[in-house]
Amino acid sequence: MDIAALQTLTTLLVRQRITLMINRYEVWAADPAGTPTAMVGFVEQKRLAMREQVTVYTDESRSAVLTGFKARQIIDLGATYDVTDHTGAPIGNFRKDFARSLLRSTWHLEQPGLPTTTGEERSVVVALLRRFSEIDFLPYHFDFVTAGAPSFSVEKKWGLRDTYVVRIHNPQLDRRLVITMAVALDALQGR
Repeated sequence: MDIAALQTLTTLLVRQRITLMINRYEVWAADPAGTPTAMVGFVEQKRLAMREQVTVYTDESRSAVLTGFKARQIIDLGATYDVTDHTGAPIGNFRKDFARSLLRSTWHLEQPGLPTTTGEERSVVVALLRRFSEIDFLPYHFDFVTAGAPSFSVEKKWGLRDTYVVRIHNPQLDRRLVITMAVALDALQGR
């Protein structure tokens, strides 16, 4: 799918594949109900890497890169992750707000030319249960807003396999940034 077609999408589905040494995710265009219609990305993340780096390919063949993100620092609780396009050119960044995340996980997403987008867990109760219990399968919901207006949301569904429905409301927001942020919510959330 080319970038212009990708930019028209309003619903995505992100599914994690269960593997031992690598986190793998499928990113799908989806209809409004969240039913997948066409694969738009395939992601691999090595576990226990010194510096987090994730590549999003256009499909499972891994022959073409769509986007990716990489941590600026090796170890940092509030690290900034730079997001690049297929050529390595920057298209934005995101970072976890460590202080605000003590209660509810909070992330900031930046795209040149737009105000900062901030995403936060919707439910304080679910956020606290996730922090102070061994329950790892709880569904959660992140709402991202830009200048007070909804930009996108990421909702984790019930199930053994991590599955997320992403609903995009801001037509200006680069879908590649949304994809990387949705993957990061799963891949980096526990850190």
